[in-house]
Order: sequence, then C-alpha cells, then structure tokens
Amino acid sequence: MTAPKNILAVVAPHVGGRAAGAGLATLFPGEANVTVVEATDEDPAALHAAHVIITALSPVTAQHLAAAPDLKLVQCASHGFEYVDVDAARTRDVLVCNIGSSGAESQNVAEQTFALMLALAKQLIPAHTALVEADWALPRLQRSLTELCGKTLGIVGLGGIGQEVARRAVAFDMNIVYAGRRRLSEETEARLGGAHHLPLDELLRTADYVSLHAPLTDETRHLLDAGRLALLKPTAFVINTARGALIDQDALADALEKGALAGAGIDVFDPEPPTSALRLLKSPNVVLSPHVGGVTRETLIRIALAAVQNVAGFLAGGQPRDVVG
Repeated sequence: MTAPKNILAVVAPHVGGRAAGAGLATLFPGEANVTVVEATDEDPAALHAAHVIITALSPVTAQHLAAAPDLKLVQCASHGFEYVDVDAARTRDVLVCNIGSSGAESQNVAEQTFALMLALAKQLIPAHTALVEADWALPRLQRSLTELCGKTLGIVGLGGIGQEVARRAVAFDMNIVYAGRRRLSEETEARLGGAHHLPLDELLRTADYVSLHAPLTDETRHLLDAGRLALLKPTAFVINTARGALIDQDALADALEKGALAGAGIDVFDPEPPTSALRLLKSPNVVLSPHVGGVTRETLIRIALAAVQNVAGFLAGGQPRDVVG
C-alpha cells in the first residue's frame, strides 16, 4: 500500500489538549500532514482522511473507526489502550499499538507509587495540614506512623513498571510478592530481591501494601472488588497508579470508611477527571493525585518520542511495535 501520510493527533484536554498535541506534531517529518484535535470526532474531515490516529487517552470508538475508511493504525500514546475499541479495529484490519516496550512511563510511575506509599506510611498529608493549622499533631499521629522496611509489598502485574517498583522496594528492604498470569524466571525473581509468585487472593491476604500495575481489560476491570478487598489485612494499604477501573471505587470507599483498610494512595480514577460525587475524595486515610504518574517533563518527552517513532516506522513500511489485541 502507499505509505499513509495523514495523521490525526488526539490529545484529551485533561492531559494537555491542543498545546501538547502541537508539540507532538513538530516531531514528525515535514511530509506528514498532522491535524491536532482534542476529541476524535472534532474535525470530521480530518478523521475521514486519517491514515493514522495517535491518541492520548481520548476514546477511539467503533463509530470513529467506521468514519475513517483509510485508517491503518491507531497509536496509543500510553501503556493503556482500553479507550480504543480494539475488537472493532481488528474487524477493520486496523492495527492498535501502545508504547508498552518503550518503558517511557516506567520510571515516574514507579516513583509516584513510592511517593504515595511513603506519604501514607509517614502520614504526610495530615501532618502537614495539622501544622498549617497550628496543631502539633505528633502525639495523635505517631500511633499510625510506620516504616516500609520489613513490610511485604504485593505487586499485581510484574511487567516493566511493576519491576521498576520492585527494584525500588529492594532498596527499602521490603519483601516482594507478586501475582500475574505467569511466573517470571528464577533469575528475574532473584534480581528483584527474591520476589515470590503467589495467586492473587493469597497475595492480598499476605501483603502490607498492594500496588496495582496490571492493564485494564474485561478480565481485570474491578479486579479489586468488595470480595477481594475484604481479603486484605486491616493494616494494609492499597496503591493504584495503573487504571482507575481496576478497583471498585465504591467498595474501596466502603472499606476505608469502615476501617477495614489502613489507607489508599490513588493516582488514577474512573472516570477521569473524577466527579465531585466520588466518595474517595472524602474517604479517610487517602492520598490522591490527578494521574501525575506519567506526566513529568521527562516522561512526556519519552512518551511522545516512542509514539512518533512507532508511527514513523510504520509510515516507512516497517512493522510497528507493541501491537495489542
């Protein structure tokens, strides 16, 4: 086929919108025709003409795919791809790729995971708030202050990001257990501090901290529902820097409000941005951040370069990397 040249770059407003998309567009060679929008159907003519769609957390539905007869590739500028109708793309012979093998987000997501863990262990948010209000809260807070050293970290999904989290956990002298579709090699487990593979339910019963790093699929949606959250120790913490819908957010709020969990650190929500009705916004013992795990200056550059390089290779007739579905 003739190499595709029309590229539709879709960057949702809550992750930078048109300004971020304009920066991404400058990375393409001059012969590429790049149209930047904030919603996939914002410019119907550009969608109709698109050979490639690059999307940063903006949905690409079956209707969008049907409106783009010459479309050959949907490139997700993220590790996740749940916002693309992969089944509909497959029926139209449209490839869907993410940036999974690039490792673009791994460093910062791992750092954000530990920022949330440390904030919970050291009660940083209530300590700061109390001091600002002239309240010396040490006598009240010291009963709930803990160390990471010696605690068991349960990692759900020990892929690239999960392994970066595990490497940092080794430096904190934590014990590492993990759940996933398959066990890693003994060499990898040894390199990650003797990480031990467990069934998910056993991991939940065992861990002091549970950190989610699994993709969002039909099988993993609400992976931590009320039943599984009930398996956790009341002294355990839940950390989610992956996808909001991996957890039943109402069930998590229930557990926190009842004191069935020690706390939660959440960087991702379902939907995003969350509405004011989200109970976690008012739940006790939570540390919340607005999906900042993949948006440092350094990370955004790596993400953009990984997506553009994959598309550029495809435009040149090569096989794209990280095909999903």
